[in-house]
Amino acid sequence: MSHLCTLIADHTTRILTPATRSKAADVLARDVAITELSDHAAYDLAFTPHEGEDLVELLGHVRHALEPLPIDVAILPAENRRKKLFLADMDSTMIEQECIDELADQLGIKGLIADITERAMRGEIDFEPALRERVAMLKGLPESVIGTVFAERITLTPGGKALLATMRASGTTCVLVSGGFTHFTRRVADILGFHANHANRLLVEDGALTGMVAEPIQGREAKLMHLKSYADELDIGLEETMAIGDGANDLAMIGAAGLGVAFHAKPAVIEKAGTALSHTDLTGALYLQGYKDADILGS
Repeated sequence: MSHLCTLIADHTTRILTPATRSKAADVLARDVAITELSDHAAYDLAFTPHEGEDLVELLGHVRHALEPLPIDVAILPAENRRKKLFLADMDSTMIEQECIDELADQLGIKGLIADITERAMRGEIDFEPALRERVAMLKGLPESVIGTVFAERITLTPGGKALLATMRASGTTCVLVSGGFTHFTRRVADILGFHANHANRLLVEDGALTGMVAEPIQGREAKLMHLKSYADELDIGLEETMAIGDGANDLAMIGAAGLGVAFHAKPAVIEKAGTALSHTDLTGALYLQGYKDADILGS
């Protein structure tokens, strides 16, 4: 069978019962082989599409049949399932916060900056000028505050450690690519075990932020460039890559990767990405690649 319809739910809900799985299989309306990835939490339904079948439409039918249950559904090719290169966004993906918003809170302007951040992540305004505008508002913030913010405000997204440990053990190259700042990506990459990290550099003078960021800005096109560059370096095709993120500036790499995943993302990102994890933690990205609970490390 050439394709897989993967169903993933939060482990605590145990809602992927035999009846629920059968409901999805009934929508596929053909011979289906069901494989358990995680007890009552993740299952593969292997099938072969009909000639000329619209898989996007089929995905919509399966999702609709399972509503309103909080279940993530993906339809993907069975070939090249486990990826050799993994690129991940940081803010609101590998960590649960937007770092620039937390820095802004130190100046009492979190609401103002968070509104701009949200609009940029939804794709309503261009990322690069929005970043320059927000960084300018941070002028004068002591650089030493950044370490305090990281220690007191930043939390890792559940499932991230297991995702990195498992993919690294399988030989996958893992790269953190962020429109945020190197002050944070270096720390997150070190904690989670990314092989490399790329982000924007805040300019500092006399121990305080200047309100400027080094050019060129690491945004949408930079993330795509890193995906292609690392794939070339590893001598692999883009079909052997995975990219995950939540915002509009992640869409280029999500669209180009063999497996592009919108993670707890904005509606416009989910619509364009096709594959989305909206109800589960980051271990869902392992189930999408066919890893079973017995394969997962560090959970």
